Amino acid sequence: MALDQLWALEMLIAAFAGGAFGAAIGALPAFIFTGFMVIAGETANLASKSLGGVVNAESGALGSVGITGAIAFGVPFSPAISFAGGAAAAAYAANRGYMESGFDYHNAKDIGFALGSKPDVLAVGGIFGIIGYWLTVVSASFNMPYDHIAMGVVLSALIHRVAFGYDIIGKARGSSLLDMTPFERGETRSNAVADGGETARMSVEPWLPNMYKWEEVTAIGIVVGLVAAYIALSTGSPFLAFGISAASLIFLNLGVERVPVTHHMSLPASTAALAFTAGAAELGAAALLVGGVFGGISAIFGEAFQRVFYAHGDTHWDPPAAAIVFGTFLVAVLAIAGVFPGSSWVAIPF
Repeated sequence: MALDQLWALEMLIAAFAGGAFGAAIGALPAFIFTGFMVIAGETANLASKSLGGVVNAESGALGSVGITGAIAFGVPFSPAISFAGGAAAAAYAANRGYMESGFDYHNAKDIGFALGSKPDVLAVGGIFGIIGYWLTVVSASFNMPYDHIAMGVVLSALIHRVAFGYDIIGKARGSSLLDMTPFERGETRSNAVADGGETARMSVEPWLPNMYKWEEVTAIGIVVGLVAAYIALSTGSPFLAFGISAASLIFLNLGVERVPVTHHMSLPASTAALAFTAGAAELGAAALLVGGVFGGISAIFGEAFQRVFYAHGDTHWDPPAAAIVFGTFLVAVLAIAGVFPGSSWVAIPF
């Protein structure tokens, strides 16, 4: 993808609309929509392949064909556009006092809350949709060795924190940024009150209160990695397990307790398994174990990221996106080093 795509008018219009869509229905519902689109797209791709068609499965390229590449990972519904636009709109709306969602943390972190049709909120979502599109194009133009869309989500969150006056990290209230024990002790912030309510906010706010302990995060990461690797090796699709993980978040959005978030485990695991087999999609124990390892590593990285950049801050800075960037970068490094014979869909810069 060339840098001149930064100013493609039709793409900018669609990106604005996608970001506004994410603001209107909420960042998390928009991402769930992406998950269902990935399932639909990969199902169509597999059907086409079985009929002898040619499938271009390339998540980072906005111009790739099919539902997965052109819609789910493209303009306007790429997570860097619709999800990131929704997250930025929530940060803006909370800052303006528009949100009284009853969320336990700062309302700017409530990415499941639909923000409706206020023109200024839609405009913020749309602007950050364009920013997400630009960030993705830049990464793709330079063939960067990671998931370009996930990096767009990560950088967009940094930008919205700075733009709306939030602290980049926040104040550590335990022994370090990684310390979750103040949450376990039920400590609250002495001078902070949750927006729209009278309950003091927790001193430290883990991204997933039911899934933050290292051993639990590692265990679910390994299990999801094994399942994702099996799906990838059985179908040849690096994205189908990701779509399933993303779509499963509909239960979380509906309030079902203890639903794990797993898409940052399944995508690196699927990708690593296919990179390990050089795209041959050979189902074997070693490839499955590679998926399990990558699922576990990505889960641990996501937890570390949330402890530093989410738990002490006031807006949603997406740990799964950061973990996907890390996991896919690790795939690229191993491919460049010759440990993996291929890199699946992850770009190699030379």
